[in-house]
Amino acid sequence: MRRETEEDGGTGTLGKAMAVLETVALCDRPMRFTDVLAVSGQPRGTLHRQLSHLVQEDLLELRPDHTYVPGLRLLKLASASWARNEFRTVAAPFLDALHRETGETVHLGVLRGREIIYLDKVESRQAVRMNSQIGNASPVYCTGVGKAALSALAPAALDALLDGLEFRRFTPQTITDRAALLAELADIRADGVAYDREEHEPGIRCVAAPIVDPGHALAAGVSVTGPAYRVGPEQLAAWAPHVRHAAQAIAGELAARLGPQR
Repeated sequence: MRRETEEDGGTGTLGKAMAVLETVALCDRPMRFTDVLAVSGQPRGTLHRQLSHLVQEDLLELRPDHTYVPGLRLLKLASASWARNEFRTVAAPFLDALHRETGETVHLGVLRGREIIYLDKVESRQAVRMNSQIGNASPVYCTGVGKAALSALAPAALDALLDGLEFRRFTPQTITDRAALLAELADIRADGVAYDREEHEPGIRCVAAPIVDPGHALAAGVSVTGPAYRVGPEQLAAWAPHVRHAAQAIAGELAARLGPQR
């Protein structure tokens, strides 16, 4: 059997196919062959074979309009992985309790690279709700959950992450430099809560708290989010103890249930 080498592009056939699968699965719209070709950096013939194999395995679907979307098999695998996510399972009852206490949208997020991935969400009971989705990624430096998770990192890990972080201004309130972010993280460690005061999206505010994992296997946070017209600074401050308590309870349950396995 032929071995993959660095001459194959550094990742091998499986790695390249996974990169193509990820490109299509994470795109916010169906992609045509030319769309994938433009971002894949792979030869046309190689990419065509990879897409054909992924379609044959039902990991991608080729639609009648010649666009690619995630296939049913990929969705089934994602669903199975989702159902078995221990962290989400541990956190779920505390998210529900926080939702009952506040009535607004509750998020659970975990740090992945330089982004926050939303693992779970309990929707607001109000008529106007958040358009966030489970599995979506957001910047760490201008979201409540992101800043909360950063505050839980060890100094060396935080320095390494910030060394490659590119700041982008989303709103007039967005933090756009390292010194300002570090100052805010110090406040978060002292208070136990982080705030998003319309820093990522205009009209959206939230209060979050870090989930401190004793085993340092993850950096995460939990938050309550609502529209600015009904969530003022006083409301955020009133929710802060509830959010802090939920984060501490999740961390305690995580340590009790999963700690001995580390």
